[in-house]
Amino acid sequence: MAMMTAMMEAGKAETAALRRFILVVLLGWLVLGAGAWGYARMKSVPAWVAAPVCVAFLIEFPFYLLPGFRAVRERVETLGRARLAGMMVVSALVPWLVYSVSTGVFALTGLGLLATIVAAVAFWYVVLPGTAAADGLFLGLLATIILTRIFTRIYVDPVPKLHIEYLGHVMLIRVAAMSILGLRGGSGAEFRFWPTRREWLAGVRWFAALLPCAAIVYWSLGLVEWRPHPLGLPLAAATFFGVLWVLALSEEFFFRGLLQRWLEQWLGAAVSASRAAPVAALICASILFGAAHLGFAHAFPNWRFSLVAGIAGVFYGLAWRETRSVQSSMVTHALVVTVWRVFLK
Repeated sequence: MAMMTAMMEAGKAETAALRRFILVVLLGWLVLGAGAWGYARMKSVPAWVAAPVCVAFLIEFPFYLLPGFRAVRERVETLGRARLAGMMVVSALVPWLVYSVSTGVFALTGLGLLATIVAAVAFWYVVLPGTAAADGLFLGLLATIILTRIFTRIYVDPVPKLHIEYLGHVMLIRVAAMSILGLRGGSGAEFRFWPTRREWLAGVRWFAALLPCAAIVYWSLGLVEWRPHPLGLPLAAATFFGVLWVLALSEEFFFRGLLQRWLEQWLGAAVSASRAAPVAALICASILFGAAHLGFAHAFPNWRFSLVAGIAGVFYGLAWRETRSVQSSMVTHALVVTVWRVFLK
């Protein structure tokens, strides 16, 4: 009887989680659709381009949400490892095909490149075990994909400066996250959109600690230039949540939730002074985070921005260490990027 009750409660919880997921998808589609319509009008994007591009992003949206809804993700994981990886590949190709075929930029070379990249990421932990070597190479693969800017060659803009490659970046985030969470397992990192109260407070505290340090460095490098904006606060709120749920979540998931955590484990096993491992991992992850920004704004080597990013990375890492959760560091990260994008040039 107790077992039947537990099964019924589990079923109810799963149904409730699925309903929340569907509700978020529907609300997201409304917001994204309205945003796409407004952006297309503002940028004078022709309808024959705007419509399929919008549909491609709408198709991608539920798959991006999937890693962040644990109950729904675990339901999908029952497909089995190979089937799940195959689903990830197919779901990555469909949005690209929808936009590229409809706008006339389809190319077999692009399809082949995209299929190869996605298959490598999706099947990585189907083929390889979750060892330190495999984990390090996996992060190296992701870094290579991003730093080579290969998505600009695959996601070709039908009209100038539309930046369709963002569709590829969003796709890569969720495929890599599903590969870690659904196929590797045991990483300890959470791909979760909403922080807890403790995580909010930790993120805000480390942002406050970072602010004077970043201000001094930014000013000393000659980067401070205020951007007056009549819609400062509403724009800041919209920017914050946009950054929180995409840029901050993805970068903190991989740099702090995976890289810094794994560096602690690897260094702790490699050196006798295991107490020094967390500090060494924090420093190494921050240096690598800064190095990843050397190509920012297509100004390689953008060492000034890389230095600022590396210093910020230390505070992001400290926020993560306080709660051992990605969500704390992503709050700090989102606040920093919001101040920079909205109030600084």
